[in-house]
Amino acid sequence: MDFSSANNGLWSFTVQLGIISGILLLSNVMRQRVTLIRNTLMPTAVLAGFILLISRVTGIIGIESGILEKITYHGIAIGFIALSLRAADDTRGKGARAMPKTGALIVSSYLLQGILGLVISLGLSYTIMPGFFKAAGVLLPMGYGQGPGQANNVGTAYEALGFVGGRSFGLSLAAAGYLSACIVGIIYLNALARKGVFRRQTYEEISGSVTIEMFQDDNEMPISESIDRLSVQIALVFLVYLATYLVTRGLVSFLAGLSSSLADTLSSLLWGFNFIVGSALAILLKTIMKRLQQRKVIRLQYQNSYLLSRISGMAFDLMIVAGIGSIDIMDLSGLWLPFILMSAAGAIATLYYLLWMSKKIYPGYENEGLLGMYGMMTGTISSGILLLREMDPYFETPAANNLVGGSSFAIIFGAPMLILIGLAPRSPLTAFVTLGLMIAYMGFLHLFMTRKAKAEITAELEEKI
Repeated sequence: MDFSSANNGLWSFTVQLGIISGILLLSNVMRQRVTLIRNTLMPTAVLAGFILLISRVTGIIGIESGILEKITYHGIAIGFIALSLRAADDTRGKGARAMPKTGALIVSSYLLQGILGLVISLGLSYTIMPGFFKAAGVLLPMGYGQGPGQANNVGTAYEALGFVGGRSFGLSLAAAGYLSACIVGIIYLNALARKGVFRRQTYEEISGSVTIEMFQDDNEMPISESIDRLSVQIALVFLVYLATYLVTRGLVSFLAGLSSSLADTLSSLLWGFNFIVGSALAILLKTIMKRLQQRKVIRLQYQNSYLLSRISGMAFDLMIVAGIGSIDIMDLSGLWLPFILMSAAGAIATLYYLLWMSKKIYPGYENEGLLGMYGMMTGTISSGILLLREMDPYFETPAANNLVGGSSFAIIFGAPMLILIGLAPRSPLTAFVTLGLMIAYMGFLHLFMTRKAKAEITAELEEKI
């Protein structure tokens, strides 16, 4: 075998991963040293993604878009699998009653963004942009609410259905969402500070210490085992990912046996949302291992929650950098108008909707709840935490717990979205049907959230009496 640089297949991925890693480290230094960048609260991975995008567009760096697409696709699945395997239950504790409502709020925000996006895409396709892909608006919640991973997956699926430039359109919306989280979020924070709602604290970004309690649970495999503890975590993650591939492939084959049209409709969605299958299988494996441990079939706990969190963090960081960096600006030619309209509508409408709902379901900490949710619903949970930390640096309110626990409930509430995503692009009629179903489902979730809120307020009043 040729081990020299002439063997492009051997060295290409390694070299390009090294370039991405270098940009990520450079971005981290810039965020620490440049006050203007640090004050925007832009996550390091987002900054690195924009640097990579500019470098590719200007020709300074040449990285194959195919490699970036692969990193984006696999990164989201690996990250969610690692999170789901963690032994510790991070969703318990204060604010638990608000978690189902937070899950419903997350999905209703997706629906609001989807409704706005479809109204814009349908309106343009029947007026000044005939021929525009009518279901393009569904990519707004994928980009804003879900981030670059799902914007990439659904955009690619829509490209196969005739939306030219769909993948880059979705990823561009995801990038605009991060900017919305940073710009709109900071403006709102400053407005609250000027009103005296809170006092912004100055603090330095320092490295914390990892204690034994953080790193190791009771009855966990010892660090002196013959296999490295990190190797075990990586092996568990990729074992689940292999099972995810096999299960998804089996489901697609089963659907093809039932109906070829059904398989065509759901195949791209199953592969695009493989992280949901992966998360479910990870939870199943975690449950089985826990039962075996209780029955003394296995003696030790093999998952390490701290290391699994680090694996997920690495996967999400690489996914964000690769996702933003892989945007093809040329694919957006002719799509700038819908892109600008959807970006602006998504940023403004999401802010006012969350401002309205936070007062209803987060009594006593509505501003903290709003900031965390807005950051997550336009970027990722990390941008939500960054905004929240400015107002609640020690996470004394339940807002941070709600983001994590609510995301689990959002998977349940969001299941119908999979059907709507597949239904919207089938024909002009199904796009209008999808719009109607989104409005109806959003109304149902609103009733769920407000009725629950009234019941809890009544219970609290009775307790006081």
